[in-house]
Amino acid sequence: MKIKFYLLAVLVLFIFCGCFEQSPVSENLNTGQNAGLTAPDHSQKMWTDDLLRTLDEFSELERSGSWFQGAALTESSIRENAGDYAGAIAAAYKELSWAYGKGLVKKEEIEQGLLNVLAANSEKSVISAANAILAFSREQWDEAYNGLYPLFNRLEFDEPDGFGRWMLLVCFLEKNAADSVQENRNAGEVYKSIRARYAHFPEYWYRGAKAFSGTIAAGFAENCINVSPQGPFSDECRSILASHSGIKTEDGLSIKTRLEIDAFISQSVNSGNPNNLDPLLPLIGLPDNPYTVYAVGALRALSAIPVFREYFSVKESSAKGRLAERLSYIGRV
Repeated sequence: MKIKFYLLAVLVLFIFCGCFEQSPVSENLNTGQNAGLTAPDHSQKMWTDDLLRTLDEFSELERSGSWFQGAALTESSIRENAGDYAGAIAAAYKELSWAYGKGLVKKEEIEQGLLNVLAANSEKSVISAANAILAFSREQWDEAYNGLYPLFNRLEFDEPDGFGRWMLLVCFLEKNAADSVQENRNAGEVYKSIRARYAHFPEYWYRGAKAFSGTIAAGFAENCINVSPQGPFSDECRSILASHSGIKTEDGLSIKTRLEIDAFISQSVNSGNPNNLDPLLPLIGLPDNPYTVYAVGALRALSAIPVFREYFSVKESSAKGRLAERLSYIGRV
């Protein structure tokens, strides 16, 4: 019988759909017990032209920015059909990492899925991959790197920008942060070069924001917030933007990116409801920084509209200090 190891994929379906038909796989997820499935010889990979072609098409979809929910689960199935069990585990984890970055699942749920995979399988490559990815999830960088390297540092059927390679780059940048500047620079350049494939993946931007510095780090942090404003990485990325802008990191929670500012203004104008601008008021009250300056300029353009001019006047009457001064400036005709 063909092995079914990707309990992570079942976890995704369970979380996103709320229910699924019970199967030996889902039973393993719920109980962590081995259902008696027989693992084939992992050395017998069965890559066919059709499987490779389909895998290439999914890769190109990702690089073109056409990521969609469930794509990595399909990739997981393709790799399983070819006998690439480590790659299939990584693809299922990619789906869950995307969901975690969007705030749809908790890290504890992902790690429990990995533990269930370990409990339900005896296939060596599955165990190796699950252990390495579990270490990655727990940010145990040395252990993760040592486990991922023999699995994904290959070109046989893995693209240079494949997910396994991305995890290796993250491990290298995290664990060697204080080491060779030149080596980190080389790894950093590779990291930046694969951004097209991960444009909608919050953790790609978050790890880059942590690894780099200056304007580059700020750009990665801003992109992370833009793809998932309420996700688990957004608060730290706002602090990175605050530090880069020369204000206190604790003021970062009030920062909104330019894309967010435009979205609040568009929503307010389209609905004719100035109160939709309320989330921007803490930003207006911050010390000088590029995001506050941008917001003040954008809001000032609304003062010609009576209902918005009245809104700014009312808010100014109850505001103090810097916020009151800026609201006064914004509301002038």
